[in-house]
Amino acid sequence: MESAIRRIQNISQKINENELSVNLISSTIVPTDNTDQNTNCDKYKYSTVLVNIRKDKIAIVTLNRPKANNAFSSESITELTLVLRDLDKDDRVHCIVITGNQKAFCCGADLKELQNKSYQEMVPQGQMIDKIANLKSIEKPMIAAVNGYALGGGCELAMICDIIICGENAKFSQPEVKIGTIPGAGGTQRLIKAVGKSKAMELTMTGRMMNAQDAKLYNLVSQVVPESQTLSVSLKLAQEIASLSLPIIKANKLAVNKALDLGQQEGLEFERAVFVSTFAFDDRREGMNAFATKRAPKWTNH
Repeated sequence: MESAIRRIQNISQKINENELSVNLISSTIVPTDNTDQNTNCDKYKYSTVLVNIRKDKIAIVTLNRPKANNAFSSESITELTLVLRDLDKDDRVHCIVITGNQKAFCCGADLKELQNKSYQEMVPQGQMIDKIANLKSIEKPMIAAVNGYALGGGCELAMICDIIICGENAKFSQPEVKIGTIPGAGGTQRLIKAVGKSKAMELTMTGRMMNAQDAKLYNLVSQVVPESQTLSVSLKLAQEIASLSLPIIKANKLAVNKALDLGQQEGLEFERAVFVSTFAFDDRREGMNAFATKRAPKWTNH
């Protein structure tokens, strides 16, 4: 418990001191006209990932390998990791929306890179897979806006996000058994916590696809919407989140995610520690004062 409190205190101090330095190379940013509220503030320049930072504190991250159905290559995994880590430090961004295209969110690993690798070659390759799994360390809220296929690593990426909004054409699967292997970036671990053991076993042992309606039924996704509205609904939700106090949202995300790792009693103690830590924030004071005086709060993100 003491270590949990110390961690919360350290996180509180880090957030409260606003350690959100932008670790971006200036050459990766292209300025744009900022006249419209929904116009991009800039774009990080990568070949397999498109990034738009909006004035409403939302970053849209678009997987951009359409010819490969957005399958992960070594390059795209590296670029996605760099982008999300940079956005996590960028104080213009309070919420991140990850999306693909109408046909595919992400179809998992590019098998052309993997099919001829030996065991010895895959040991270091595991570090590349870890890059996807380690995206759980992103502190800012992430929403997956899923249309089409979310297969293998694509399904794992969606599950790493905090909220999944999917279109009616979405299909989720961990099909690795069909190619002689198993999920490697969290599929067996996160799916069971989302849909339960029996359904997770069914899906991972057969490689069957789960459609959007079943994904909602089994609590894999938060909302199912017409595919033409997937991004707009996700952005509306992101706007609601981004309008609130960032350190409080981060604290909430941390507490909820801990429920996946801790027993109930430990989780309750952790939640209590996080709750108490929020009383060190100026925004906690502002929020309660605004409520008491019946006015809108003015968040300072401290």
